[in-house]
Amino acid sequence: MKRRDFLKGVAGGAVLTAVSSPIDASAEKKPRLDNALGILYDATLCIGCQVCMVACKKANDMPYVPGDTLETWEKPSELSSNTLNIIKKYEGGESQEKDVEDGFSFVKRHCMHCVDPACVSVCPVSALSKDPDTGVVTYNEKACIGCRYCQVACPFNIPKFQWESAFPKIVKCQLCSHLFKKNEISACCSQCPTGASLFGPVNDLMAEAKRRLQLQAGGYADFPLSDIRTGKTVNARVAAYNKEIYGESEVGGTQVIMLSGVSFTKLGLPELPDESYTGVAETIQHTLYKGLILPAVAFAGLAYVIKKNTKE
Repeated sequence: MKRRDFLKGVAGGAVLTAVSSPIDASAEKKPRLDNALGILYDATLCIGCQVCMVACKKANDMPYVPGDTLETWEKPSELSSNTLNIIKKYEGGESQEKDVEDGFSFVKRHCMHCVDPACVSVCPVSALSKDPDTGVVTYNEKACIGCRYCQVACPFNIPKFQWESAFPKIVKCQLCSHLFKKNEISACCSQCPTGASLFGPVNDLMAEAKRRLQLQAGGYADFPLSDIRTGKTVNARVAAYNKEIYGESEVGGTQVIMLSGVSFTKLGLPELPDESYTGVAETIQHTLYKGLILPAVAFAGLAYVIKKNTKE
């Protein structure tokens, strides 16, 4: 068979497939689990004390990381294989007033525990999985082969690899799920003195976030402390919120949601589509291979070319 005829057969099959079964790239959105657990981080309540970072290291047996050489408030300045949770600082203009764009704000970074996580989808050995009850994305180091596909797939750049270790593994926040069996919650939330990091069922946290967006800026209100289910509250001044809930819809939604007085892009959070990357990819694959249409048409095209060029 000539190379030109072979390409004709493949191209013909592809055209016929495209005509007979157009690809619908819209993703089917997966709903949050009813019992999903997560965190509401409210940057307007955060005072930058970094107690959550210390509590995280203690709860997850992570080593102390010496400060960067740069003269910045953030020490360390980024997540790493030794730091699962970090408080970063945004500064703009004169940096005098908190929670305004020409002032300053804090922002917490760790795994967002996506409703439809790309890291779980791309992992070829199921080392990353989503708990069917709580929705927490956890990691099994015994199954991991170190391919690091999860690092590439994560839209939030969260999973880190232990390059410095002879037996490296992926490291990410697992919401302190190992503490759940002890009836404890994520360490960052249990130790937060202001309620900036609040643990609980995501449905309750989402309702609480929406309540806060309705509060009158400049007044005072009660804010749940540590775990929204306990009823403990602190009274604090209401900031002028940016009227968005980060994580409500980004890449299909996340179980860590955020509020802030400063736009999330200025805080370094990525602008993302509402559709999850996983859902879009799966929809394209399912469309192409629905009923094995693509392989069947390609085979038919090749068979035609072979028959045409076969000498009797």
